[in-house]
Amino acid sequence: MKLDTTWPADSVEFCPHPKASNIVVCGTYFLCDTHPEVPSSDVDGEPAVSSSPQRRRGKCIVLDVSNSSTQPQIKEELEFSAVPDMKWSYHHTEKETHLAIAESEGRIVVARWNIDSSRMEILQRIESSDPGTLCLSLDWSNRVNKEIGRLITSRSDGSVQVLQYSDSGDLVPQDAWHAHDFESWIAAWDYWDTNVCYSGGDDLALKGWDIRASSKQPTFINKRFGGGVTTIQSNPHYENVLAVGSYDESVRVFDTRNLRSPISETPVGGGVWRVKWHPSSSRRTDLLTACMHDGFKVVHFSDDWASSDTIKHFEEHTSLAYGVDWYHGALDNDGRTLVASCSFYDHVLHTWAG
Repeated sequence: MKLDTTWPADSVEFCPHPKASNIVVCGTYFLCDTHPEVPSSDVDGEPAVSSSPQRRRGKCIVLDVSNSSTQPQIKEELEFSAVPDMKWSYHHTEKETHLAIAESEGRIVVARWNIDSSRMEILQRIESSDPGTLCLSLDWSNRVNKEIGRLITSRSDGSVQVLQYSDSGDLVPQDAWHAHDFESWIAAWDYWDTNVCYSGGDDLALKGWDIRASSKQPTFINKRFGGGVTTIQSNPHYENVLAVGSYDESVRVFDTRNLRSPISETPVGGGVWRVKWHPSSSRRTDLLTACMHDGFKVVHFSDDWASSDTIKHFEEHTSLAYGVDWYHGALDNDGRTLVASCSFYDHVLHTWAG
C-alpha cells in the first residue's frame, strides 16, 4: 500500500508496544529555502547539513496500519522543524509508551502515545544543542533489558550526547563529547552492555565508547570503510553481534569482542542509510536495509554469519530509500512481516511484506 507524505520522508518506526503494534510514525524533512518541490541534498543524497541558517520544517505523521490490505490511515500529524530520526522506547506501561523525536534545530522532543485515547501527547522539548546543529540520529538503551533506559543522539557538528531520566522524571542531557571530525551520522547502544555505545561518522570511522569514562576517548577506532559510517544496530537476539552500514554500499557484521575486522561483509548496493534486525527471534539473523539508491532489501545471514542472501528486494520507491522498519506483531502465515518504508524526493511511504 502507498501513501503520499507531502513532504520528503526520511524515517519510519513501528511502535513495539503490544497494544499499539498497529501504530507507525513517519518523519519528514523539508528545506524551505529551496525550490518548494525539490528539497536540498548533498552529493551523497542525504538531507543537506550546512552551517548557514536554513529554515527546515517537518512532521511526525502518526499512522494506523491495522488493515494491511488498505492504505495506512493518518491519525494525526505533529509539526516540528525537520525530523531526521525518531525512536520508540522499549520501556512502557500498560497505558502508554514514549517516542523520542530528533529535530533539525538542535532539539529533542519526547512524546507519549496514550493507548486509551490513541493520541500523541508532547511531554518535553529538550534543547540539546544550538539551533544551527542538527540532531541526526537517536537510540534508546532499553531494547533488551526493557528498563527506563537512556537516550543517545548524534549531531551534525560531530558530537554525541547521552540523555538520562532525572529523579523528577524528565529526560535531561547528561554528557556530550566530540566523536567525529565531520557529521556524526549515527549513534547506537550496545543493547547487551548499556555502558557501551558506538558512533559512526562522515570521517569514515566506526568508534566505540564507554560512557563511564570521565575522559571520552574511544575504546576502539575502525577506519576500514570506503565511505561514511551511517547506521549501526546491536542485534537484540544475539549478544556481541553488531550490524554496520556505510555509504560504501556494504553491510558489515561484527563480533563486538573484535571490532577491528568484520565477521562478514555483504555488498547491498546503493549506500546504506539504515539497518534493522528483525524483532522476532524466529528470524533473528534477518536484517532490513535501506539502500538509498537501490531500494530496500531483506538480507538473511547464516547462523555462523559466514554467508548471506538477499531474500527480498523492494523496488517500488522512485527516490532515495531512507526510512524503514519491521512491524512488531505476529508473522503472517508465510512467516513474513509487514514492513513500512519511505523515500525522500517522491515523498512516499509504502507498506509491504518482507
